[in-house]
Amino acid sequence: MYRAEPSRYGNGMIYRRCGKSGLDLPAISLGLWHNFGTNSDARNRKAILFAAFDHGITHFDLANNYGPVYGAAEENFGKIMAKDLRPYRDELIVSTKAGWDMWPGPYGDHGSRKYLLASLDQSLARMKLDYVDLFYHHRPDPKTPLEETAGALRDAVRQGKALYVGISAYSPEDTRRMSELLRAQNVPFVIHQPKYNMFCRDVEAGLTDALRSCGLGAICFSPLAQGLLTDRYLNGIPSDSRAKENRFLKEAEVAEQLPKVRRLNEIAKRRGQTLAQMALAWNLRLPEMTSVLVGASRPEQVLDNLGALRNLEFSPEELAEIDGVLA
Repeated sequence: MYRAEPSRYGNGMIYRRCGKSGLDLPAISLGLWHNFGTNSDARNRKAILFAAFDHGITHFDLANNYGPVYGAAEENFGKIMAKDLRPYRDELIVSTKAGWDMWPGPYGDHGSRKYLLASLDQSLARMKLDYVDLFYHHRPDPKTPLEETAGALRDAVRQGKALYVGISAYSPEDTRRMSELLRAQNVPFVIHQPKYNMFCRDVEAGLTDALRSCGLGAICFSPLAQGLLTDRYLNGIPSDSRAKENRFLKEAEVAEQLPKVRRLNEIAKRRGQTLAQMALAWNLRLPEMTSVLVGASRPEQVLDNLGALRNLEFSPEELAEIDGVLA
């Protein structure tokens, strides 16, 4: 039986308030998008989760179709939850999402009430949980009225199946509208999950203003640009790189950005950080960014990422130099 590290809250983790809510999240959260599906090793999955929790990472982020195959990440997490993490349930923030394709037919995708509430029930069963702490609509659905999607999120909370709700990939305008709808019904809408990293800065074009005015926090996915903002590509594309088969990171993109990656790495060295650590710290410089989601294929990656918290401050000169590299 797993026993958590007694000093897990004294290992340097920082907890940040999620907007104007009462919810604190660790500055670094663990996402289970990759490496928790049917192609992963059961012992390694446990080692990753335990290393994270033993170092103060209390938030584990999933979605209904994380895998491969769809549902596998939730199912594998559920096995660990039931056997090892159950005694610590009240110390954990578990999140899941629905909004992308999950099952065949017209009711297994997008943002309808039918899909969202059915998907949440399925997620709870796979994870062996009575409730999730945070339930997201995973992406906007232009064919479903926001009022319907908001109503489904409201009822997830009222039914006791979610404590808080959030959205992902919404525009600033739709974020404001969803906030109006949910606040009017006293629904604890607390967070937005956008994509954000040094090579993808769309968040800065209006979304941070919307988050601030709505009292929302943010937790970004892909903060390391699918591994591009690590030391993995400094010497070119490795033979086992995701870029050779991953639709989210192409070889051409790696080749184009590599000169910038190398220059950013030199800045990180001067800061006493790895490139990944600096990239995470850079994301967290935004006041609205409550947490960053990192993935890991082994426990050592979790621990390396946590090193970002040892130096979160940037001088104006450093920020200007980074902007110059990214221009």
